[in-house]
Amino acid sequence: MHSSFSSQFLALDALLTDTRRYWQLLAFDHIDIPWPDLEEALLSLSDEDVTALDRDPESLIVFLAPYIPALQTLPTLTALSLDVASRPEFPFWLSNGIKGRKLAQLQDFVAQVYQPKLPVLEWCAGKGHLGRLLAYLGAEHVDSVELQAALCQQGQHSAEQQKLAMTFHCADVLNDPITQYFRPRQQAVALHACGRLHQTFMEQASAAQCEQISLSPCCYHLFTEPTYQPMSGVAAHSTLELSHSDMKLALQETVTAPGRVAKVRKREVQWRLAFDALRRDVTGDTQYLSVPSVNKAIFSGPFVDFCHWAAEQKQIDLPAHFDADYYLAQGRARQRITERIELVRHAFRRAIEVWLVLDRVLYLEQAGYDVSLSEFCHKSLTPRNILIQATRCQSAK
Repeated sequence: MHSSFSSQFLALDALLTDTRRYWQLLAFDHIDIPWPDLEEALLSLSDEDVTALDRDPESLIVFLAPYIPALQTLPTLTALSLDVASRPEFPFWLSNGIKGRKLAQLQDFVAQVYQPKLPVLEWCAGKGHLGRLLAYLGAEHVDSVELQAALCQQGQHSAEQQKLAMTFHCADVLNDPITQYFRPRQQAVALHACGRLHQTFMEQASAAQCEQISLSPCCYHLFTEPTYQPMSGVAAHSTLELSHSDMKLALQETVTAPGRVAKVRKREVQWRLAFDALRRDVTGDTQYLSVPSVNKAIFSGPFVDFCHWAAEQKQIDLPAHFDADYYLAQGRARQRITERIELVRHAFRRAIEVWLVLDRVLYLEQAGYDVSLSEFCHKSLTPRNILIQATRCQSAK
């Protein structure tokens, strides 16, 4: 029998499969808009229009739906209920050192997941902020697992000072033995553990038959194979093959960056594309060549310096003199194209994320859990606001 999550996954999978040509590509690879039917509409948008549409997923779908009719069903297929309970209050000494937006995220997460009768396993704990809040509310005991020894020491010190029932365990969860941390009578929690880290968490928690599993996944591509490996039997039958680039697309919705950060990012893209135009002329190679990440300070200096740095990274000999202004103009023209290609791809961001999340939900159902799926906080606090809550089925116990 199909669960409702299975039906939702299959419908979303069919839509994403049918629309691959709009989202499964790299914008930097293209000098022109790759969809002739969309070219006129996209090029008629001002840069301000592009920015506004990018920040408003609903308006973006309305704009694109006449050209990509399948998009009309996306809001229904990706809709999740927003369950924001009243935030528990914590004393200042407990939340001291947690920045405002992060604290609000933690409070909203805790309001949804707190189970007073179970000991807690906190996964990828950092300094144990989440565990401390749960311990303060009355969790029987919190075991916090974290990779970095310094964070474990700080977390343990804080817990002892604040007389909280917590024990920190330093472990490399992808390489060390970890089964001993998971027990049937336990709530396992993970807030924003990345990629393979939260997949390992789900595998171990379900294998140990933990009573409750609560997680908000993040960064689906990190520490994973180059092509996505489905977790559930249903997803294993999909013909979609997601690359790291495809999975990163799910993460490209951000809370509005400060003006200065956005400005530097815009200049970085222009300079990278301008250098690519120069490199194509110098080498005759027309494929886009990615240049490594670099300290953002370089984008405050001269463009020519960036070109020499980039050429050095790729062992390219540049001419002694070249027309920097000409290539900057080329970069700006290319940027105009890439931003509009990205805009179309961005209409599928949430769809890809919900596809990935539903694979996780179906995996837990398959493992004998009743699962609910919701948003635990408003998007303004974090776009990674999806909560998977799984309770061991009575029949599976």
